[in-house]
Amino acid sequence: MVDTPFTRTPREQLPPQIAPAWDMLNKLTGEPTFIEVFAQAPHLLELVMNEFYMKVFFGGVVDQRHKQLVRLRLSIVHGCRTCNKQNVPGALEAGFSQRQVDALIAGTADGTLFTAAELAVLEYADQMVLTNMNGSVSPELFARLRQHFDEAAILELGVVMAIIGGMAKLSFLLGVVEKEDYCPFVPSDAA
Repeated sequence: MVDTPFTRTPREQLPPQIAPAWDMLNKLTGEPTFIEVFAQAPHLLELVMNEFYMKVFFGGVVDQRHKQLVRLRLSIVHGCRTCNKQNVPGALEAGFSQRQVDALIAGTADGTLFTAAELAVLEYADQMVLTNMNGSVSPELFARLRQHFDEAAILELGVVMAIIGGMAKLSFLLGVVEKEDYCPFVPSDAA
């Protein structure tokens, strides 16, 4: 169980419109603290779960496969155990093989396992990770992305990664997710 200073709303006290999100997160990760805490601000939970995830992440113009790929890459690099517990199944459901997922986890993703479009998406994600203080979209990366995506799709992928990265950082800060042992986001008082 994660350690958060925020009040948790027990499952039996959640409003009916929030309970399904708790059930889904608990089933996937065994750690529904995010929902329990954000139940204090239902409008924010609505923003994240419905406006972002339903309309942009699971909607939008970019193929689900590419969104699942960047989400998994970010959660692996950021070391969010709670995220990884849901993002690995998401990537598998999007059509990635266990071998591809294992390569992402091991940091050995290459052209033998991933398409040119997927490799461009992974490079884009690497520029967005929170630990990359010098990330940028070079002309070369932009050209590789443009071989597979129009500019609207590149922007959508960027917004998806920005929101996921920001929510990961907030989740670490608030103590509402489990961290992997290698997670680079350790509070300064714990170091």
